[in-house]
Amino acid sequence: MTKTLPTTEQRLTELAHELPTPFHLYDERGIRENARAFVQAFAWAPGFRNYYAVKAAPTPALLRILAEEGCGADCSSLPELELAQRVGITGESIMFTSNDTPPEEFRRAYELGAVINLDDITHIQALEDAVGGLPELLSFRYNPGPERTGNAIIGNPVEAKYGVTSDQLLDCYRAAQAGGVRRFALHTMVASNELDPAFIIETARMLFTLAVRLKDELGIELEFVNLGGGIGIPYRPEQQAMSYQEVSDSIRALYDSIIKPAGLDGLRLSFECGRVMTGPYGVLVSRVRHVTRKYKDYVGLDACMANLMRPAMYGSYHHITVLNKGEGAPTQMVDVTGSLCENNDKFAIDRDLPVMQSGDVVVIHDAGAHGHSMGFNYNGKLRSAEYLLREDGGVEMIRRAETLDDLFATLSF
Repeated sequence: MTKTLPTTEQRLTELAHELPTPFHLYDERGIRENARAFVQAFAWAPGFRNYYAVKAAPTPALLRILAEEGCGADCSSLPELELAQRVGITGESIMFTSNDTPPEEFRRAYELGAVINLDDITHIQALEDAVGGLPELLSFRYNPGPERTGNAIIGNPVEAKYGVTSDQLLDCYRAAQAGGVRRFALHTMVASNELDPAFIIETARMLFTLAVRLKDELGIELEFVNLGGGIGIPYRPEQQAMSYQEVSDSIRALYDSIIKPAGLDGLRLSFECGRVMTGPYGVLVSRVRHVTRKYKDYVGLDACMANLMRPAMYGSYHHITVLNKGEGAPTQMVDVTGSLCENNDKFAIDRDLPVMQSGDVVVIHDAGAHGHSMGFNYNGKLRSAEYLLREDGGVEMIRRAETLDDLFATLSF
């Protein structure tokens, strides 16, 4: 089975000869069309917004594209806050959710007017100490504990370090009220890379039920609920993408049956999806360096896990296309490896791929989120460049490759 390439094989081959490999390439048209489809599916929802998870692909050009399509920014650190602000995402278009947060990060989020989403009951006092009070608008991250089962990636909520517990939730809102907070929101995150719509739909049911409880018991009418991210992408060709419309229709039915009868019509709905917004629209382009035979057959690339960590870190599948190998080309069972001094530096294990030789160009799919952003410099590896395939077919560098001077800039010799 195959996956769609962002442009023709000929164009990708030309780029691999024109540009130093490896590099990440993002498809502007795909990102825009996907963002529009997401927003359109939830057009019924008051004030709908997706806060793009900056950690997925923290590159200004991508953030600007998504901002132009109506996305805000979900930030979890001071650099991510600054990045959002520098590309023009400001105020309540930013949602700041962190954990073990230092005072300076609370202060900067407060200065920017971001929606601060507290991860722990003790953070109420920590935020108050950091900024000299509490903001007008405050959100809390909810951890449902044994009430929900997380999916395989995010794990059991009972064992998660994130969020306030069921027993703590009302106390958090009471304390915030006492501290002068007048506007409230609620957030959770119970799934990651999930393709089953039921996870997202049940999250909406859970938050809608809590919204009614907060009104009934504390008189608090939430301004919005944030269902978190978690909408996955079909990394394997045989998998199906989650239908935005199916999810939207089911959530709308819950909204009509839970929120409206409670007098909370107007409650805004938001997400913080990152992976699904850019993941399918980015590829890692690499070149074969060596083909070797040991106890197994290996194809060694000029990319390594510093360019795409997910297969080595999680055992994740990423589809691989070998360019210019026609249908029915001879195949070979190989491990596809990188040059890092670690044996788990593998993009594929026992994968049946077209027979390759030195110089062949390979495309690793679905690398547009948690790809370049998870890069590192172990073994002195220099992080590669990022390019944007514009809607008009042009290609623009949006992040240059690192140099030795970059790597050594913080060192004292």
